[in-house]
Amino acid sequence: MQPFRSSSSLFTTLLSAVVLIIGWYLLVWLVELQAFLLPLPHDVLFEMWVMISDGRLPRHTLYTLGEVVIGLAVGVMVALPLAYLLAKSPLAERLISPYLIASQAVPVVAIAPLLTIWIRSVFWSRVMVAVLVVFFPILINAIAGLRSVPSEFYALLGTLRASRWQTFRKLEFPAALPVIISGLKIGATLSVIGALVGEFVRPRSEGLGFLLLTARAQFKTDGVFAILIVLAAMSLMMYGLIAILERRWLKWQTISN
Repeated sequence: MQPFRSSSSLFTTLLSAVVLIIGWYLLVWLVELQAFLLPLPHDVLFEMWVMISDGRLPRHTLYTLGEVVIGLAVGVMVALPLAYLLAKSPLAERLISPYLIASQAVPVVAIAPLLTIWIRSVFWSRVMVAVLVVFFPILINAIAGLRSVPSEFYALLGTLRASRWQTFRKLEFPAALPVIISGLKIGATLSVIGALVGEFVRPRSEGLGFLLLTARAQFKTDGVFAILIVLAAMSLMMYGLIAILERRWLKWQTISN
């Protein structure tokens, strides 16, 4: 059944892409939109090919991808230990949670310029913007997962005289993992947005954000669409990697279902 489901899902995805492209062509032709407003799909693909051929698109894509991956990794390494602390310590929750919640009321776009002042490195200032974006969703999901462990399981491990580390490794982390992975999926897609915001705030000669600003300044709408397609593909790739890890780490759920 699994190969059939995969083939059906692939067919549905391809069909939706074909419908989208046909609708795109019809919209341009029926409304008679100029290429400046909405270029045709083949013009976008041609511009993408030009940017790939001269090396601009691969170079800037790899630079942004590095910011995305490192930003997500740092966000996870900071969020998970803090989530455990907040989930287990009521005092820490009372002291830290108000500041974490208040920080979400301030737009990242407003904080990003401060990071560019505090952090001299262009690359790491952009990475820190991505960290800020992915941090909170992962933190909230991890706390929810850790608090969802039934109390009866703690009582069972208590009778077995399990240590705190054994309780975490054998019970808390596996039980919370499905919810944590849900947070990782959100963070994986948001990390692309965070890196792009960092590149907008601190534009230099690297990254897809710089390439996007350049195309917009040159009124090359086809180039803007080409870069947006690459950014969407990057988000899908990051989400897909987390989904692959989910299938490997949560095989027991698939078997039980």
